[in-house]
Parts: sequence; structure tokens; C-alpha cells
Amino acid sequence: MPKILRIINRFNLGGITYNVTYLSKYMSPEFETMLIGGDKEPGEDSSLFIPEQLGLKPILIPELKRAISWSEDKKAYEKIKQIIKEFKPDIVHTHASKAGAIGRLAAFNQKVPVVVHTFHGHVFHSYFGKAKTAFYKNVERYLAKRSSAIIAISDKQKMELTQIHKIAPPEKTHVINLGFDLNKFIDDKEGKRKDFRSKYLLDDDEIAIIIIGRLAPVKNHDMFLRCLKTTLQTTTKKVRAFIVGDGETRPHIEAKAKELNIDTVDFLKEQRKASLTLTSWITNVDWALAGTDIVCLTSFNEGTPVSLIEAQAAGKPVVTTDVGGVRDVVSLKTGFLTEVDDDVLFTEKTLSLIENEELRNSMGAQGWEVVGKQFHYTRLVSDMEKLYWSLLNKK
Repeated sequence: MPKILRIINRFNLGGITYNVTYLSKYMSPEFETMLIGGDKEPGEDSSLFIPEQLGLKPILIPELKRAISWSEDKKAYEKIKQIIKEFKPDIVHTHASKAGAIGRLAAFNQKVPVVVHTFHGHVFHSYFGKAKTAFYKNVERYLAKRSSAIIAISDKQKMELTQIHKIAPPEKTHVINLGFDLNKFIDDKEGKRKDFRSKYLLDDDEIAIIIIGRLAPVKNHDMFLRCLKTTLQTTTKKVRAFIVGDGETRPHIEAKAKELNIDTVDFLKEQRKASLTLTSWITNVDWALAGTDIVCLTSFNEGTPVSLIEAQAAGKPVVTTDVGGVRDVVSLKTGFLTEVDDDVLFTEKTLSLIENEELRNSMGAQGWEVVGKQFHYTRLVSDMEKLYWSLLNKK
């Protein structure tokens, strides 16, 4: 029975936790998996409820944190090394950058037969300056050279990793799309919609726009706010917007909304109607998507944008910037793509969905066809098992 040690950066809300959970829970019985990772950080909500709901008990390594800290990173490295000594995995599979660096170094040190790393995104643009970016690229090239396989989560990401940033050769880089339990996005949609809209005081004739994700610079919420301001000034329809998530840029977002004179409410503090509602994290995203009408994303950079997969599964049209793996996720039948900071086109496409209910419904109705099978967790597990066996057989 092959043993797999799966390592995640930290258990904060996001698509990575769902994917490592499904891979840990639903692999064939001949695989034994141990799941470890860092804890959530201040300003984040924990995602431990996701594996725990499926009966998994991950091992937490508090020293495994997002920021670089030589003392903390060294402690995390030693702890992971000890776990490898005791568990004796045949495969160490790391997910995302920090876990990928520390986890793979520990695996190399302990001579683990197969070492695999998944890039759920990357930090090679829109995060750091040139010197820091060059440093991270060199680290990733070294780690990739010693790894058994590199996994990209989209064709676009593979192209970036192999051709643009030259992190790993194409023959070592495999594309395996993310996978989710998407059935919940089509179950009881009407009941969830009624409940969400009742909680957030949405009238039947109000059109709700939503953006979901970490409140971080790379998510470019300023663009969302600028376009929202123009949209509110232009449309004759009743429109309300919702920012779902939390993080470091929340104070900036609140200040920017005030600067743009957008009536804004923090719903955790005050339950009233406003043009813009900050909800903080909502764990049952299927409930939130059922209650809203249009999903936006304005990021500078993305791996595979989970919120857009979920939006289409829920039957919602999207308006998004054309970055990272967006084109591998969004069909032109289900969404509009614009350049980063093209406020005019982004606002124009958002307004077209607001003003045209038939267009909104027809684009939303095609979402399941686009994502239903391609991004289901059963396909993810099947693809990963095939790769694992091929790598084990080579050894």
C-alpha cells in the first residue's frame, strides 16, 4: 500500500483545502494518506471544518506560516522531516509555495522515492519586485529539478511555468485541473436564494453583484470599486454589490469605497441595506451564489480561479479580468473577459448583464455544461492516481 504525505501551506479558506481534502479522502483504498499543514493566520478564517466534515484529522504545524522566517521555517522543516521518518511515505506531495519549498527539501533530505509539487498559483508577477521575484524563480527551478513531477492546474499555467518563467521542462510538468464537490451548487437553489436574500435584505427586483476571495493586493478590488461606482451612476436598475472575504486590504477597501462615495456597510456590525455590503467570509459559498446574480473577478494574477468555477456551477454569468488560468475555466458562453484595469469594458459588460435579464439567464444556464465534469473531484482523484502509479512504477 503506497503511503502519501500531503502538505498544504495552511488551512485557510480557499480552493486548495478542498482539493487536498478530496485527494486525501477519496483516493483508492490501496493508498494511505496523511495530511499536514499550517494553521490559519490573523485575518483569515480556518478551513479545518472542510477535512473534519469528511472525517479527516490533519496534523497542524504552527510554524508553517506564509511569511518567511528563518527560525520558524527551520522548525517547520525539522517537524516535517520527523514526520517523514516516522510515516515513511512513498510519495510526498506538496501544495503551494511555502509548503512546496520546506516540504520538498525535507523529502529530499529523507530520500523519499517520489516527490510531487502542485502550483496552485505562482508569485512570478504582480506580487514582488524584480530582485525578490528572481530569487523565488531560482528557488523554484532548483526544487523542480529535484522533483519527480510538477503539476500545473491549467494549460495556461503550464505554459507560464515551462515557457515564460522556465521553472520546469514540459516533459516533467503535468496538467491536472482542480476538482470540487460541485453538486451542492445545483441543490436547492431556490431555497438558498430566498434565505440569502432575506438575510441581506435584498428585494426581488434588486440585482446582486458579488466578488469572492481574499482581500489582498493581487485581487485588485480597487478596480471592482471603480467599476461599481460607474455602474451605480449609469444603470436605472436597482443594484447592490457584495464583497465576500477578508484580509489585509480590508481597511484600504473601506477607505477607497468612502473616497468614491459608495454607501458601504459592514454587515457583521450593522444590518442595513447599502450599495456595497462587506460580509467577511461566508463558508457556504453555494448559499451566497444562489442569492446573487452576477459574479465578478478583477485580479492581477490567478492560478485557477475557484470562485469562477463555483459561479458557473451555480448558474451565474461572470465578468472577469483575463489573467492566469481564467481562460481555462471560463467559456465565452458563460462570461466576459477584459484586460486588467480596463474599467470601461469591464463596466460595459457588467451593465449589459444588469440591463438584460435574458442574457444574464442564458449565460448562467450554460455554466454547468462548462465546469460540471471537468472540475469535479472524482476526475481530480482519477487523474492524480494515474500520475502517482506512473511515477511509482518508474521508481
